[in-house]
Amino acid sequence: MRRLYLHLPRFPVQRAVRDLPGLRHVPLALVQLQRGEQRVAFSSSAGLRAGVQPGMGLAAARAHVPGLETLPFDPAVEARALLALGEALLAWGPAFEPVPPDGLFLDASAAPLCKGGGTPEENLAGRVLSTAQDFGLRGQAVVASRAFPARALARLSGAQVQCVPPGEEAQRLAPLPLSVLEEVAAREVAAFRALGLCTLGEVARLPTPAVLARLGAAGGRAQALCRGEDDTPLHPAALPEEVAEEVALEMPAEQLEPVLFALKAVVDRAVARLQGRGLAAVRLLLQLRLDPSGEADVPLQLARPTGQPRLLLELLRHRLAELQLPRPVAGLRLRVLEAQRDAGRQLELGDGPQGDAPLEAVLSRLATALGEEALVSVSLQARHRPEAAAGVARFRPPVAARGLAAELLPTVAQAGPAPPRAADGPPEAFPAGWEGLRHGLGVAVSAPGQPVSPVVEVPPPEARAAAALGERPARLLPTPLQLEVVLDAQGALASARVGGRQRRVRAAVGPERLCGEWWEERPLQRDYYRVHLEGLGLLWIFREGRDGRFYLHGLFD
Repeated sequence: MRRLYLHLPRFPVQRAVRDLPGLRHVPLALVQLQRGEQRVAFSSSAGLRAGVQPGMGLAAARAHVPGLETLPFDPAVEARALLALGEALLAWGPAFEPVPPDGLFLDASAAPLCKGGGTPEENLAGRVLSTAQDFGLRGQAVVASRAFPARALARLSGAQVQCVPPGEEAQRLAPLPLSVLEEVAAREVAAFRALGLCTLGEVARLPTPAVLARLGAAGGRAQALCRGEDDTPLHPAALPEEVAEEVALEMPAEQLEPVLFALKAVVDRAVARLQGRGLAAVRLLLQLRLDPSGEADVPLQLARPTGQPRLLLELLRHRLAELQLPRPVAGLRLRVLEAQRDAGRQLELGDGPQGDAPLEAVLSRLATALGEEALVSVSLQARHRPEAAAGVARFRPPVAARGLAAELLPTVAQAGPAPPRAADGPPEAFPAGWEGLRHGLGVAVSAPGQPVSPVVEVPPPEARAAAALGERPARLLPTPLQLEVVLDAQGALASARVGGRQRRVRAAVGPERLCGEWWEERPLQRDYYRVHLEGLGLLWIFREGRDGRFYLHGLFD
């Protein structure tokens, strides 16, 4: 199995400098309480040059650098940040494993899908580094067949991108110092150094029986690592239930510009995590932490699921522009409350490549000015009467389309097993469910487990007429309008009086009978016709079964 290791030197320091750019060129130490004493866990480059080393007591560190900046180090927070980066990398690999505190493994089996100027694995490594750069992080990436060689080379080789062909692990590891083994075999490394050995290659060349006799199985394991032999499997990480990103501002902000600057970084990281999961945002919540205390919530309901950071930033900007806060903003936290599968979006051509993004901005501004309840959408109701079959409900974005095949699967499953098929012919008879599929879709449908026939079947005339009757008008009258009509000798509709004028019927199709609601005082019993009236076009007219009168109910576009 090929895997990629991404090494992020001093990952907690990089995160701190990314969120607080003012600390970029000053001595910085991340401190942690160890055995009752504050000690340095990580030091920035400027701090290392000034003599601040990891493990040093805080008092000694400040003696070296009186103006040393310090921040608390929380391993749990850094582990969550590493997990968040791994989510974004799922766009380039099927699984990842975080290795706190400064790296993670990524399954590189999808490398052949990465096209570019180099080899597929080099292209994959470049895209991983680019994603890390979008998170404000820098690092090195190595692709290898074994876990230890990938991690050791990424940490000490110095090359930003490196791909190790299978079988060359021992050769690449040979010049590396023994310090790369200290985390996994500290006692054995001390024994090797006592023998005067300095590199992994020197340990790899020792006789294996002698190493086993002197250091036991642990020594043999350490020597196998020096040869690049590591059978450690990849343990995929479990993703958190909620996608959330936060950042603290350098100084409490009273203006919109610094808040938007921090918001862009938060939105970019949250969207990258959603894209790694293959999701699009539906509902967001921006939480503003105020100084010195308090919070302000800014909800955002999207017009439709989206994974575009630019659009999300624009919508949130509209919300913030009209917000009045009692105190300055000290930090941001963006939570994705609801998401769904990202079905993508059709590219726009012509003079408007932005598509309907302006419409979504308008909807967001309306919700801000009038409230979330002001945006409504039409919802289907379980009623037989056409005028009561739709109602108004709170606005919700549409569910991503699953495609024709996914829509048909439940129907095909309910149709029952198909009859026996002859070796040289079609089935002798289809059950009712299958026959309905054939005539309703106008295509030849095969039984489960058998290939779908590409032969198109033309629906019979009665099926085409039924499909025409099944269409519904674009404009429906809330209350049907009674008509004065004239019938011919056969009882068919000949003309109708609409708009103060008697109009002749040019064509009519029907009837389509709708019945139901027998349990109510006025049960439904209507015969609907599609009628083309002279001067008006196509109308939807029904005849009431109780009194025989005709009513106009809708107009077709």
